This record gives sequence, C-alpha cells and structure tokens, in this order.
Amino acid sequence: MAIVNFCNVKTVQLMLWLLLLTMVCKAGILPRLVKCRLPLPTSSKCLGVFLFCPLECPRTCLMDCNLCRPVCSCNLPGAVCQDPRFIGGDGITFYFHGRKDQDFCLVSDSNLHINAHFIGKRNANLKRDFTWVQSIGVMFDNHKLLISAQKTSTWDDNLDRLSISFDDNPISLPTQPGSKWDSHIPPQVTIYRTSNTNGVIIEVANNFRVTANVVPITAEESKVHGYDITEEDCFTHLEVAFKFYNLSDGVDGVLGQTYRSNYESKIKANAIMPVMGGAHKFRTSGIFATNCLVSRFGKMSMHKEIVAQQMGLQGVKYTSGIEGNGLVCKR
Repeated sequence: MAIVNFCNVKTVQLMLWLLLLTMVCKAGILPRLVKCRLPLPTSSKCLGVFLFCPLECPRTCLMDCNLCRPVCSCNLPGAVCQDPRFIGGDGITFYFHGRKDQDFCLVSDSNLHINAHFIGKRNANLKRDFTWVQSIGVMFDNHKLLISAQKTSTWDDNLDRLSISFDDNPISLPTQPGSKWDSHIPPQVTIYRTSNTNGVIIEVANNFRVTANVVPITAEESKVHGYDITEEDCFTHLEVAFKFYNLSDGVDGVLGQTYRSNYESKIKANAIMPVMGGAHKFRTSGIFATNCLVSRFGKMSMHKEIVAQQMGLQGVKYTSGIEGNGLVCKR
C-alpha cells in the first residue's frame, strides 16, 4: 500500500527548526535566525530562507547566500573581531593589540587604505591594553568612508549604535533589514542593512566588501576575561569581515600583508594567544591618515617595473622630490 507523503520540504524544515529550537532552549542557549537577503535574487536559490546561526557565533552570523548556509563572519579570512582577533588572508589566526586611543593601518594598497581606531582599558596586571576596534576609516580614489560604533553605557539590541558617513556626509538607513543606500556615482558604493539595528554590508564595486556589526562587551565577557567593564561604558565596538577584490601583491598593513603571495607568517601558531608585534610600523596619526611606515596608498612603487618596461627605463631608481612632490629619476 502506498504511503501518502503530505509533508513538503518547507514543512520538514520548519519541523527541524522547531526541534532544534526546543533542544537549545532547554540547554539555556538562545539561537538566532539569519535570512538570505542577497541583492541579486537570481544569484541565489535560497533568497528569503531563514536558517539558524551556528551556536558558536550568536552575534555576528551572516548567510552565505551562494552556499545557502549560515556562517560566522568572525571565522572567515579577513575578519577583525573581539580584542582584536584577526584571520589573515592566509587563514592563520592572530591577535594585534595595538594601543588604546590610537589608530593603526589594517590595509594599505595603491588605491585602498584602511585604518582602525582602537579603544580600550589598561590592566594593571598586564603590559598591554585591552583593546577593541571602535571605528574603521577607509580611503579609495578620492573618497572617504567612516564606520563607527557609538559610545553607550547600557546596551539595548533595539537601539542602533552604528554610525556611517561617506565623504563626511552622514548616511541614514531605515531600521529595516534589506534597506539600501547607493552613492549613484562611480565607483559605486552600496550599503545594505543586515538587521534592524547595528549590522550592515558595505560594498565598493571592484574594490572591497565589508560586513560590519556593532557589539558590546557583555558582563559575562568582562567577568571571564577580567576586562572590568563598568556601567559608565560597555565599550561598544566593531566586528568586521573584509572581502577584497583587487589587491596588489604589494599590499601591506596588519591584515593586508597576509594577502601577499610571498607572505610568511612569523606568528607562533602553537601559542595560546598568537600575537603580531611591530605596532610602530602600522601606527598612524589619525583615522584618515596615510603616514604609517607601511603606507602604499597613492604610490606608484608597485607599478614602477611595468611603467619602466613600457617607457624603456629599466634600471631607473625613483625617489621623492623636494618635500615629497614629484619624482627624481636616476640611472
């Protein structure tokens, strides 16, 4: 006798979700749903589908709409999360603590420069600060993009603490997932909300994409790690994940250098907390400053060999002119 199957795929999915929800709630864990919101519906078969975030990343989960599955953005190459924990382009995880109230270069290339402003607290038992990334300053072409987490004492998921400006003009997005802002000028800058508050994806055509979320230091985190966070400031900060489309092999910066084909990590991978040093090389004087020692922004050094070959000037050495203006060429 034939058995009638009266459950369609969506019904089975719903039953599985309810079962998982029951299990995790009994375990005292609150799961979060994430939805596929890919701007181009034809590129994904799971547009509009809700799935549970992985339990290990309840705050910064996003839907990989190409794979139709939720992923933790803090576990992907290009991620900058926590205090600050990096995952390099080579897939190796490391920490870079910098200094509180200072700015450091994360990525520097001929047409892309990204700085981060660090906030933090001094711990008397350590030789370093506890630090987090409070804002990201991005320069490309002649444009400036600023992404910041606003200071707050008491965290509320329903309040938006994310601040964005493009070329010094504040960007206002409706607090509705899927809301979109477009620059309408080349290179196209597009901003999408990924949640009602505190989450966006920003993409600059043919250059980079960044997923940004504002998160607080919770009381539990403060207790476990000894941050000693008080009620005056919960140290809201950014957790970001970059994807780059057009980096050169001369790229530098705390994160950028890990994308070079010849990069060899000096991180002690077997350490409990593998730390990258050399903070002095990456320090800048401001969120939009390009005066760090590893700066590549706006420079032709990465293209000089190509230019020399085209002009028949192989062997020519290039140095800055008086006060850095122009070029002095010597054979």
